[in-house]
Amino acid sequence: MRLAERFLPFAVAAVAVGVGYGLSVGLAGYFVYLGVSAVVAAIALLGLGVVTGTAGMISLCQLTFGAVGAFVVSACNVAGVPGGFVVWLLLGGLAAAAAGVLVGLPALRLRGITLAVVTLGLAAAADLTLVQIQFPGATEGLSVERPDAFSDDRSYFFLAVLVLVACGLVVHFLRRGRWGSSWHLVAFSERGTAAVGAGVRTSKLTAFAVSAALGGISGGLLTGQVGLAFPASFTAIQSLALYVLAIMSGAHLIDMAVFGALLWVAVPELLKRWGVPQDWGFVIFGVLGIQALAGRGNLGTAVRNLWHRSRKPAGLGLTEVAEVEPLPPGDPVLQVRGLSVSFGHVRALSDVDISVPEHGVLGVIGPNGAGKSTLVDVISGFLPRATGTVTLDGRLLTGSPTRRARAGLRRTFQQDRVPPGLTVGAYVRFVARRRLPGAEVADALEFFGCPSARTPLSRVDAGARRLVEVVGHLLAKPRVLLLDEPAAGLPHEEHVAFGRRLRQVPARFGVSVLLIEHDLDLVRSVCDRLTVLDFGEVLASGPQADVLADPAVLKAYMGETELL
Repeated sequence: MRLAERFLPFAVAAVAVGVGYGLSVGLAGYFVYLGVSAVVAAIALLGLGVVTGTAGMISLCQLTFGAVGAFVVSACNVAGVPGGFVVWLLLGGLAAAAAGVLVGLPALRLRGITLAVVTLGLAAAADLTLVQIQFPGATEGLSVERPDAFSDDRSYFFLAVLVLVACGLVVHFLRRGRWGSSWHLVAFSERGTAAVGAGVRTSKLTAFAVSAALGGISGGLLTGQVGLAFPASFTAIQSLALYVLAIMSGAHLIDMAVFGALLWVAVPELLKRWGVPQDWGFVIFGVLGIQALAGRGNLGTAVRNLWHRSRKPAGLGLTEVAEVEPLPPGDPVLQVRGLSVSFGHVRALSDVDISVPEHGVLGVIGPNGAGKSTLVDVISGFLPRATGTVTLDGRLLTGSPTRRARAGLRRTFQQDRVPPGLTVGAYVRFVARRRLPGAEVADALEFFGCPSARTPLSRVDAGARRLVEVVGHLLAKPRVLLLDEPAAGLPHEEHVAFGRRLRQVPARFGVSVLLIEHDLDLVRSVCDRLTVLDFGEVLASGPQADVLADPAVLKAYMGETELL
């Protein structure tokens, strides 16, 4: 089955090439021209599907990248650059990718409507600039030379189909690889991306670069179709309409990008045949886009959901597992000394000392507002304003969350940080950040009762997703894993079953654990040692029995009769 899945994209590509050849031969001349326009739009939509549909960033300047590609192709044609049209097309894509990185830099700090305004402003500025300077060769009427084998319109349409198929394969395999997983994760949670050791900057910039490269290739193809590049083909309003169409069609799916491209060509053509001004096409796309945004969905996801409508969400399958003999706790592997954090006049943490032993599970408990989540944020690097020291294996731990994760300190979150766009296996492999045999992944998932690796995360319930997150981090083999209420969302009986497995983590996976949890049954079943926080201070620390019997703990945390 895995072999069939591996060759399926190439089989689909071969069928697409065959269909494209048949259309190039069978279509009437005018429809061949429309076909090239549809292919050009499909490549541009593929790019928008990467940056917007997958990476979750708003880009309203896709046709500006197309203009970059068109400019390079036109300039190469005028200068007679060796290699011919195909080489010029690739150069245009590379130049657009470089422009995409520059445009993507603001995305490192800007989000949502602010990023939309920046990219739309760039598109408007580029539109005005192109009107003033024109494209190389345009004023002289110097037409772009097509390749000899694809000089007529029918063969050029087939060339465009070949380029579209190649771009589709590249996008498919990028999405299945590490870049694609990082795009999904950064769209869902930037904090979650940093916590697994992936670079948020790299994830965003690669998405912009790939998207822009596809935009540049589409612009180069358009120039070869028409022969000359004109500013009217790359206006800001067209970029805006293309973005809306990408949202409406679900262009993060390759087939839906092609469908969206057909709409891009068909709607204006139908309006022309009906005697309606073609500008109304923008209105139609706008209404469809608003409906997609208002309904929190799009055509592509709606089609996919039909397949899964009758299928129940996948949950946990916790069964009995063979016990592993626990290892005796060793020397401290993670040490926190004198950790203090203030928010204005509020003291969130005050001189907190914590030690996580090798092969051990340390529990941190305390009432709401005690500073537990702040403690995890500080240790993992999400709150750099703290004073005090954090050492891992005797080395001072500093820097960003990404740097700390790569040093061997991982963490999970109370909130769901698992992106629904991946499969269980793809997410686990990405979080692990290393090559994993399929048997190792399957064994770890089975140990925690998680759904199989091929299950889409969109079909996994919230409690099971939390455990999939834990599995991914454990397979990364960190020195210490910080678990922030990992069993949230699980029924009580599954809490206890999860606790039995968590107790075996140090011996089975070689990972020490710092556990923050409210469920005392889980804490009792897992932790030999506890630290209790209250108003940001360590109230008690030591063996579980001693801490839970401490009168101060009973009074501050549980009430004097809760633990009797």
